[in-house]
Amino acid sequence: MADRDGKPTTVTVRCTGHVRDAVGTHELEFSFEGTTLRAFLEAFFDEYDLEDMLIAETEADATHSGWAPVPDDLPGTWRKNPEGEQTRPYARVCINGRFNEHRGGFEAKLEDGDRVALIYPFMFCC
Repeated sequence: MADRDGKPTTVTVRCTGHVRDAVGTHELEFSFEGTTLRAFLEAFFDEYDLEDMLIAETEADATHSGWAPVPDDLPGTWRKNPEGEQTRPYARVCINGRFNEHRGGFEAKLEDGDRVALIYPFMFCC
């Protein structure tokens, strides 16, 4: 996929928790061919084997059982990525500080200098 006259897109990737451990740093510059979050993720996962850690293949993989019942009428506007484009429970992908589903999901446009956060926090239980 060509973008901007064949020039790659370069973003700042910020990593937390388990992602930071796997990548070995909390921040890096990453260049890829394309201009969408999908193109970024494909290129990033080719270099760093994190897809299984972050991306849910099915609705069941993206859902945690939770402790509280979900109300029938949720307040506000709720957006969810389609099956196969969701993150695992507790994992998130953000673009410039906003969850990707609020920016167009995996088809969200990325530009040079954008910040992509790959979040998978450490979870501890007592």
